[in-house]
Amino acid sequence: MPLENIFTISTDEEFNAMALKTFQVQFHENLVYQEFCRHLGKNVSSVKTIEDIPFLPIEFFKSKKVICGSFVPQITFTSSGTTGSEVSKHYVKNLKLYEQSYLSAFRQFYGDIEDYCVLALLPSYLEREGSSLIYMANDLINKSGHSESGFYLDDLDRLQKTLVKLDSHDTKILLLGVSFALLDMAERFQLKLKNTVLMETGGMKGRKKELIREELHQLLKKGFGVTSIHSEYGMTELLSQAYSQGNGRFFSPKWMKVLTRETEDPLTLQKEGKTGGVNIIDLANIHSCSFIATQDLGKVHTDGSFEILGRFDHSDIRGCNLMVL
Repeated sequence: MPLENIFTISTDEEFNAMALKTFQVQFHENLVYQEFCRHLGKNVSSVKTIEDIPFLPIEFFKSKKVICGSFVPQITFTSSGTTGSEVSKHYVKNLKLYEQSYLSAFRQFYGDIEDYCVLALLPSYLEREGSSLIYMANDLINKSGHSESGFYLDDLDRLQKTLVKLDSHDTKILLLGVSFALLDMAERFQLKLKNTVLMETGGMKGRKKELIREELHQLLKKGFGVTSIHSEYGMTELLSQAYSQGNGRFFSPKWMKVLTRETEDPLTLQKEGKTGGVNIIDLANIHSCSFIATQDLGKVHTDGSFEILGRFDHSDIRGCNLMVL
């Protein structure tokens, strides 16, 4: 099965075989990843199972060009950052691969995007360039084909009127919003939506008092009159997203898998049910690195779903001497 056929994966056996094949290709073609693996004493002959595969610390995307081979990127996605701070850069060789990834995942969990009116409330992302979330949202808006689909930067009054009108006409709505902006709406209006998927993308830092997820979701459910809050889990360095349809439990598409590592020993994976550092296998990331150790803390459940419980602070990140590579 060629690497480009990851979207046909249907079993764990197919996923594992594709992950090992992807590792072999990226070990040879991604020089940053190859050097990292060699420092750990890992190579193609020593990696027999996916548990043997090294996960590249996500911080490398801030200081290195993490690509396979050499190419001119169609687009470069960048992470948000405070003034003067380094940002992650993800050099994307093939945008069609990204589009196929998010459209296939959305279809798996929600059906065809053409069935929805897509309303995007993403002010903090629209205010900068290079956001992979904005690229995805804009494409979903265009592909939905609905005349009312679009971005609503700060016009909460217009968004409220649009929501009430469409929802009352039984239109299926996807409201994709950054957390602090959705909370602004929940505090200003009292809605009773029955045909709306309310999906928060995170994003409270520096804009409002930090809330735990349960508290945030309770406020949003009350303000919008919905029974559940959906969430999207993705990041600049990935080309795939996982989705939660309530209760903070995320499910990945078939070509993406989440594992957890020991917090004191970042090279050791741990069993399901324990809190640890989140490692992600994203097989859509074939031209970059598919094996990434994030700065998130999480827990994986026996059904394959996972929770995000917080983030490491810098004092918690072990093994950072590898960052001098």
